[in-house]
Amino acid sequence: MVLQLAVPIAAAVLAVIVFVVGDRVRPSAWRHTEDDSPGALVVELINTLFLAVAAFVVVICWQQYDNAHNHTVAESKALVDVYWAAHGMPEPDHSRIQGLIKDYTESVVTEEWTTMDRDHKMSQSTQDILDSLRDTVAAVQSPDSDVTDLRATALAGLDAVAQARQDRALDTNLGMPGFLYTALWFTVVLLLFSGVLSGAAVTLRSVLMTGLLGVVVGTAVLAIYNLDRPFSGGNIVSKDAFELALSRYQHIT
Repeated sequence: MVLQLAVPIAAAVLAVIVFVVGDRVRPSAWRHTEDDSPGALVVELINTLFLAVAAFVVVICWQQYDNAHNHTVAESKALVDVYWAAHGMPEPDHSRIQGLIKDYTESVVTEEWTTMDRDHKMSQSTQDILDSLRDTVAAVQSPDSDVTDLRATALAGLDAVAQARQDRALDTNLGMPGFLYTALWFTVVLLLFSGVLSGAAVTLRSVLMTGLLGVVVGTAVLAIYNLDRPFSGGNIVSKDAFELALSRYQHIT
């Protein structure tokens, strides 16, 4: 919460400082005249450039976030399918497989989510549980054709889990390309200097408007950074899909 307030305020202060200091060092020819159309054109051009870059960055970040969320949903659904398949198997395979599915899901929710946020990588211990689960399902042997079919269904579900997990691993390291951040910061600097470049005089009204501009720009940049990495930062993908899967296990049991 402190960061959410500090960044816009700092941007507002910086914008005002740039405006006031810039007013003292800019040439007198840059100041307002009766015909200020060139200055207005400069400001409009800078605003348009910033909005275009910011909109492009936000769309990419949100698409990455949405894809990461869809991968968690696909993984949790596949886990529930495997749990259902194990429900029809005889003991001891029934309890052993369902127990490993619960252990894996709980490890994702508790340990792995924290590891992805802190270290930008997957948890090896969680991967070990999934490997044990796949080995256990593959080792199921029975002359009963129904059990064989359930084993095949469980293995297909685990393939889907492994694929979704691989996608989630890629999402963990996913971030905005550096050149886009360069373009974003370039337009931010231009926007902070827009008051100076437009030739506006330093008045109470212009200072307040410049401060408000800084708040808006700072808030936009902070929102972009929070969306940048889906599994780390200020706005991470929810783990509700896995928590719902845990709830479904209880009902199936």
